[in-house]
Amino acid sequence: MDLAQLASVAQQQAGQAASFTPLAAGLAIGLGAIGPGIGVGLGVAKAMEAIGRNPEATGTLFLPMIIGLAFAEAIAIYSLIIAFLLFGRV
Repeated sequence: MDLAQLASVAQQQAGQAASFTPLAAGLAIGLGAIGPGIGVGLGVAKAMEAIGRNPEATGTLFLPMIIGLAFAEAIAIYSLIIAFLLFGRV
């Protein structure tokens, strides 16, 4: 095999791999959003349950809940960035 044939084969394989790039980007953001979505839902549900049982604890529960929600959303933003990088539109 000479160099021209190798280049031709490499271009064909790159074209086939590039056809799966949108699928990979979609899976990255889709799967990357499931965890934070569940985490945010459970976190807020437990905080509301705790406030319902002890309304005086609202001030002590609010800040940790907001910090936890921010960390969960940060993971979703990281998966969005990975999806953009995979798709090549940064």
